Amino acid sequence: MTDTPPDSLSVNPRSPLYDAEILSRGIGIRFNGVEKTNVEEYCVSEGWIKVAAGKAVDRKGNPMTLKLKGEVVPYFERPAATGDEGEAGTADEG
Repeated sequence: MTDTPPDSLSVNPRSPLYDAEILSRGIGIRFNGVEKTNVEEYCVSEGWIKVAAGKAVDRKGNPMTLKLKGEVVPYFERPAATGDEGEAGTADEG
């Protein structure tokens, strides 16, 4: 797994941009220099984010979203898990 977040990502499991493995690491979004915590979906190459519009929901129960355009900078909140954790816990019996 790389330390670069994907170009596009969504928190909705029904979206083709959804990736549970990446979301488990935690994704932070900086939009136009401001931390955003209510981002539903983003695309870096197209320069937009979708944020929830209050508590309004559509007829399927999904949150209504607003598409905002600007500079999008995603980052991982936690480092990637390495496969060496099992070896690090061993101790010499002596």
